[in-house]
Amino acid sequence: MHYALNPRTFLFSHYFYSGLRVAVGVIGLTLAVFAYSSLPVAMTVCIGALCTSLMDLPNPLRHKFNEMLASVLLCTAVTLIISLCAPVHWLLGVMLVLVSFLASMMVVYGRRTLPLQFAALFIMTLSMENELTVPQAFLHSALFLAGGLAYLAYAMLVAWFLRRRIKQQVLAEALFELARYIEIKADFYDMHTNLHAQFNKLVRQQIVLADKQQASRDLILRGTPGARDAVLIQVHYSMIDLYETILSTHTDYALLRRHFADTDVLNRLHELIRKAAHDLESIAFAVTRKRASYADVSYETEFQAIETVLQQLQTAHAHEDRLMPGMPDEAVIVLRTSYNKVREVVDMIGQLHLASQTAVAPLPVLPHADMTPFLTQQKYELGLLIASLNLRSSVFRFALRVAMAISVGLLVAEHLPYASHGYWIVLTIVIILKPSYSMTKQRRGDRLLGTTIGCALTALILHLVHAPLALLGFLFLATVAVPSFVYIKYRYTAIAASMQILLQINLMIPNSTGVIGERLLDTLIGAVIATAFSFVLPSWEYRALPRLIKSVLQANRRYIEATRDLLQSGGRDDLLYRLCRKRFMDCVAGLSATLVRMLDEPANKQYAVEELNLFIVENYLVVSHVAAIRLLLRRHAEGLPKESVDAILQQVSARVGNMLDQAQRLLDDPPPLQSEAAETKPLHDDVAGRIAGPEHLAWSGWQLLQRRCKMLQADADKIVARSAALGRELRVFRQRV
Repeated sequence: MHYALNPRTFLFSHYFYSGLRVAVGVIGLTLAVFAYSSLPVAMTVCIGALCTSLMDLPNPLRHKFNEMLASVLLCTAVTLIISLCAPVHWLLGVMLVLVSFLASMMVVYGRRTLPLQFAALFIMTLSMENELTVPQAFLHSALFLAGGLAYLAYAMLVAWFLRRRIKQQVLAEALFELARYIEIKADFYDMHTNLHAQFNKLVRQQIVLADKQQASRDLILRGTPGARDAVLIQVHYSMIDLYETILSTHTDYALLRRHFADTDVLNRLHELIRKAAHDLESIAFAVTRKRASYADVSYETEFQAIETVLQQLQTAHAHEDRLMPGMPDEAVIVLRTSYNKVREVVDMIGQLHLASQTAVAPLPVLPHADMTPFLTQQKYELGLLIASLNLRSSVFRFALRVAMAISVGLLVAEHLPYASHGYWIVLTIVIILKPSYSMTKQRRGDRLLGTTIGCALTALILHLVHAPLALLGFLFLATVAVPSFVYIKYRYTAIAASMQILLQINLMIPNSTGVIGERLLDTLIGAVIATAFSFVLPSWEYRALPRLIKSVLQANRRYIEATRDLLQSGGRDDLLYRLCRKRFMDCVAGLSATLVRMLDEPANKQYAVEELNLFIVENYLVVSHVAAIRLLLRRHAEGLPKESVDAILQQVSARVGNMLDQAQRLLDDPPPLQSEAAETKPLHDDVAGRIAGPEHLAWSGWQLLQRRCKMLQADADKIVARSAALGRELRVFRQRV
């Protein structure tokens, strides 16, 4: 369950704050205008504020202002154009299709423009019913503009006063998702879970975690940090370091299960890591409440139980000159290493508690460090839009789908036997029809169910409640809920949005309960049209797979090289390493998200699902191995034979880099199945063993480095073989499609 759906955390989340902020602004502005003017004027101002609120997101202040101002100006222009064309029926139809196309083309600038696209289409659908004279159209647009600008000023003022609070909430959300990530890691030690399924679950959570960590970076690291932000910066960096340590905890879970299935040690590890996840949740909850966090979780029971088992194994080794019968040395080493890493995770969570309490100079940000590469960069260049005006562009195809679907929706509305409202059908199409089939499918189900429930609840409220003030109270609650759940549970937003519009209609036109049934039928018609057009000029996810797979391999290689340079230099400036790691994980998350969306598409459009799953997991494991090597060298710094370790790192990184190059070649030009073994022959050269001498064996980290280098090369081997299989399946799939 999403953390914000828990009542304990929802009231402190930025989702609830956003909903409350929007409701107070929109409803408050409407009541203020209504006190000095007529209801139609107040409702026009209300719609202007409501459209602007769609862009009221937790962003840096400058970005928020630019995006909301763009929304105000764009939506005002759409309002004026549609209002002027409304009296001329054929011209209105042409402009509706044209505006739909152009608004949908804005998606080319990324998902951050999706709310702007929806705002433009939303006001388009509400304005299409207006039949105004030219002076009335300009007055109507001016009132809309006034509402939008008034809400913009209100939202910026609130955001300025709450700018640190928003940072706390976004940082806390990243901590909650990291705690969820740790909880998934704990289940690897549960004998009842399937390892392959658990890896897939972990990688899916990585998508969410990467997104939330990026949101935290964008708010906390942008600009010059002030003294009041010191604690937040400390917590953010401690969170990122903890994340890297958690990555390094990957081990040979199958080996542990094989040799320790009959003991209680795996259950203890499982419980220990779950406690760590709950401990991290307590830090996140404290951050949401603007409080320092203090540890209240005890790990001593698990520590003592695991250390007792390790002591028994050591005693058995001392007495018999070997470990327990049938218990290989390797299994015990893996167990002890896993336990030590989990203890390190626990220690770092303790450091997170301390980081949340008080600022300690100096800050972990390097002086004069340019953090721009770590932050989201949004560029709105006309050339990008023009370059996408062709059928090869998925955005262009989406814009055509929307325009055609709205055209059909308008035609259907004109020929319905009852007093239909075409804007409701069009609005349903706009809400449901999204750039990907997966998003469209999800929105369709949520919209149908949400509208049905919302209409039923509204009918019940209107039957029992007649006082306008009480109805206004329900309208306020619905207005709070709409933005609160739009990004975490859209079904709840669909319920609240239906109630919001129906209550507004009833307040303007009392006793208009008959419109509820019409809304349900219009929603069903719009959903059918949107579903049908989701198959028109579709952009199936498999088309993007070759590009995404190549980007993962390229980012993987850059990450390996950056790690080698960092470890060999011994420098403390790890910004390049962190940047390469971030870009690699972003690429893996992007491929994973594409795979998840593809699973919602028709079966005949799904390509190499199992191979892709394994490819993603194996690339993810490379990050785990690299993180483990970095922390290993830090933990065993005493007596480290630097020249020999540098030689190993150089040779292993070169070997892995060559494998990744080979993987890219095989993806483009896969060998026939019968020659695959020869083309992707694994390389098991033991570099560490070949370099090792007596002086190296005395170093405490030598065996661990040996083992981790072997695991890294083994997973690189698998990536090569997987790339060949993916290339071959993609070729066959293209021929079939």
